[in-house]
This record gives sequence, C-alpha cells and structure tokens, in this order.
Amino acid sequence: MKEIFIERQHGVFRIAIKKNNKLKECFIEEDTKEPVPGEIYKATIKNVVPAIKCAFVDVGSGENCYMYMDRRFKNTNFKKGQEILVQVVKESLGTKGPKVTNAISIPGRYCVLNTLNTEINFSKKIIEEDIKKYIKENIIKPDDIGIMIRTNSKNVSIELLNDEIKKLYDIYKRIYKKATYSLKPGLLLKNGGILGRILRDKLDSSTIKLYVNNLEDYNEINEYISTISDINVFLELHRDERELFDFYGIEKEILKLRNTKVQLNCGGYIIIEKTEAMYVIDVNSGKNTSGNSMKKTAYITNIQAAEEVANQIRLRNLSGIILIDFIDMNEDENRIKVLDKLKEGFESDKNKTVIYPFTELNLVQIARRRMGKSIYDYIEEECKMCHGKGERLKLSYLSFLINNEIKKVNKQKSIKHIYIEINEVYKNDIKGDILNFIKDINALDKCVYLNFVTGDENFKVEPLLFGTQIENLKMYKVYG
Repeated sequence: MKEIFIERQHGVFRIAIKKNNKLKECFIEEDTKEPVPGEIYKATIKNVVPAIKCAFVDVGSGENCYMYMDRRFKNTNFKKGQEILVQVVKESLGTKGPKVTNAISIPGRYCVLNTLNTEINFSKKIIEEDIKKYIKENIIKPDDIGIMIRTNSKNVSIELLNDEIKKLYDIYKRIYKKATYSLKPGLLLKNGGILGRILRDKLDSSTIKLYVNNLEDYNEINEYISTISDINVFLELHRDERELFDFYGIEKEILKLRNTKVQLNCGGYIIIEKTEAMYVIDVNSGKNTSGNSMKKTAYITNIQAAEEVANQIRLRNLSGIILIDFIDMNEDENRIKVLDKLKEGFESDKNKTVIYPFTELNLVQIARRRMGKSIYDYIEEECKMCHGKGERLKLSYLSFLINNEIKKVNKQKSIKHIYIEINEVYKNDIKGDILNFIKDINALDKCVYLNFVTGDENFKVEPLLFGTQIENLKMYKVYG
C-alpha cells in the first residue's frame, strides 16, 4: 500500500511517500519567493552571450535567470530587449541563478501540452501500435501546439483525454493573453509546484492513502481526486496538535538521511559521500558472512546494495554524476544481474536517469538529471566553527524541529518556562540575533532558558515545572 503525507507549516511544504511502510521519496519546497521549476513567466532578455550560447533574462524576481540557446529550442535569433515566455527548469543553486527555457510545457495527468512543435508524441512506455493509431485518429488537437501522450492515457477513454487537452489549451491561451497585456516581466502560472506534480505523477490504481495537515490543501486535493476515475484514494485531514511528519515518525527518518552509512540486510553496508564534482557510493561486505565463498559474498552484498543505492538516490534526490564502487566481481552474469537490479529501482522514477555498464574496476556510473535540490540542501549548511570543513543541521531547520518539540510539550500542559540545550556550533548565530531565534521557535509567549553544550545531539527541549528547576537554571535565561 502506498501512503502520501503532505505537510505545510512555517513557509515549508513537504511531501513524503511511503510504500509498504518504508519511506521511498521525500520532496521539500521552501517559500523563498524565488522562481521554482514549472512556473511560467513573461520575461525580458537582458543580455545575450554568444560565446557560451546563453541568454540572461529578467522574470521580475530580482535575479536574472539563464537560458541555453540552441537550434532545438528555436531561440538562436533572440535579441537583447526581446519579450518572451519562459518556464523555470531548475531553481537557483549557490551563486547560479534559475535555469529557464522558452520551450513551454503544461502537464496534465494524461498528456502534456508543449509549444516547441505541433506534433503528437507518445511516452516510451506506450509500445502498442494499435493504441497509438487509435489515439492519433481520434485526438482533437489545436493546430498551434504539440501534445505528448502520457502512459496514464492508456487507462482512460479518448473523450477524457480530449477533455484534458481542451483544459490545458485554455490554460495556455489565458497565459498568452495575460503576457500580451502585461507591461513588465512577472509570474503567469505557478503550475502547482510539487503538490501538482505529485498529484499528477504519483497517484495510480494501487490503493493510496493521503494524509494532509492543511485545510486548503485538503480541499484542493479533494476537488482534484473527485474528477479522476482511474485512481483509488482515501484522503484524511490530520487534526492532531502534533505536526503530521512528527506524528507518523517521518521527521526522524528524514534526519537519518544525514547519515553517510546505510546498513544492508545481509550485514554489508554502503557509504554515501559528496565531493565537489559528484556523489561517490562505496559498497562494503561488512559483517556479511552469508556466502560460503568470497564470490557468493560479493554477489549477495552487491545485489542488495544495488537495490538500496537506487532507493537512497531517489530518497535523497541525488543528481548529477554518481559513482558506485561495487565489490569486485569477475563474472559477467553476476554483473548483469546487479545492473538489472539497479535499473529496476529507477523504473517508476520520473527523473531521467542513465546507468552505464561496469568498468574494468567494477565501477558503475550514473547520470541523473537535477530536478529540485537534494535533501542535504534543505537540511544542512556549512559549519562556520570548523571553517567550512564540515556540515551541520541548518539553523532554520533546527528551529523548525525545536518548534515542533515545544508544541508537543504544550500539548501535555500549558508550559510557561522552556529549557533548551543546543549544540555549541550554533552559539554565535543564535546569540547574534536572539529575538529572531525566539520568533522562529514560536516562543514569544514563554520564558526561554538556553544552554549551549558539546556533543553529538543537536538539541533537547524540556519543560520547567517546578520552582527549584527554574531557580537552578536561571543563569541560562535569555528571554521572557
């Protein structure tokens, strides 16, 4: 059974997907007011740099976006000052601004409208020629757009498919009209963000339960699923005072993703590390003694590692170049089985992933398209105390977790005095703006006692119930 957990709080929107009670994917979207993938803007070209085949465009967000210029995109003749429609492909990362394209696409559940051509194309997973022929002969498509038929279309009537094409085309015409009458660059269509993508891509005929903590999201999802005939979904509004992810234990599972070491059932393990240029995953036999020979041990460890590597790449949303160092195997048959197991893990992945054959050194290379930030980008930041040589949990994320703990404490009893222990690596940042920290943890109505400690734990929250406790800890009082 598939379960989807949708939580919105404090400018952070998160979606977790579990299958058979195991966390499979996690998506995070922060309300940063910056352009995010899928959004469509009216833009003005600010500069064209032929040497790098790139144009820089203003979408009204305060930060220039970049766009590759290529004949495939029919944009090599664009000029400085020209007004165009663009769609965000990648959000900004570090000093690099958002990437945009002039190839506009508006996705639906059964098809995708695109403006780069006027053809009818099919998902690679639709291999039946009779289905392709039937759709081509019966589809109603406007002449000025192209349509890509998605795999889901095989399960619905042609009338439903045509109805969606009409809805997508109406959206496109509204965007075009709005852009025509807009005097300056700006947002034209949000396109649903990660919620829209999840509803389109992750709901299927298998039994699914959706948990939502926000009433507006609940109503939006309920309206969407009421119009879809090929899904079986149960929707539940989470009303408990404890936050959704914390209530179902997902918060702890997300924090575990900071661990570089992941155990395998056989006793082996994998190590996931990030370098400047790529992610490197090392496979180790560890305590695996299930095989009666090195050959058997290597195969068992590698086959389990291949399954877990695919799971971790998707769960952590790793992208770019990923290098896997498997345990040495000389048998081509076993190598093929391990590669097949690895590929199997990406079969339902909407993100384009290319897996290359084993090298002579038993290395496997993966190239995965970046779609959103990795989990590390959302929950980790450089540690200033170790001069950038290590990573710590983001202060903003730490405040988010402390806020959740304070909510749990308040649920038991209305607490006035709160004692918090925090790792000393955060001391300078918090003391530099203590009022902002108190606001972030939603404790403006409390007396806060703050103690910076050494150790591996990031924080601890305790209520102070007795006068003796308050008296003993008064030297740590920072607010209230």
